Formats: sequence, C-alpha cells, structure tokens
Amino acid sequence: MSLSSHVQELKKKHQNLSEHVELMQRSPAADDIEIAKLKKQKLMLKEEITRLSTH
Repeated sequence: MSLSSHVQELKKKHQNLSEHVELMQRSPAADDIEIAKLKKQKLMLKEEITRLSTH
C-alpha cells in the first residue's frame, strides 16, 4: 500500500468516526464514555494523518 493510499484510508476512517460520534451525540441514551473513546480514536487518526502528510 502506498503512503498516499494509506493516508486516504486513514481519512476515511476518521470521517466514519466523525459521523458515528455525531450520531451518538444526538441519541438521548448516548454513552459519554464510548463517545470519549471514539473522539480519542479520531484524534489519534488525525495525528497520524498529519504526521504522514508532512513527510
């Protein structure tokens, strides 16, 4: 897998997590701990994307 395609895959995962977090936040029975975990995953993906994009 090329670096470019890897970064694109990470961006897709980040977008999917963003959408999932948004849906969970709208739910009245939202699990705050699960939302926090997803946000942490999003941040880790974002940092990885940034790290790979600057090389």
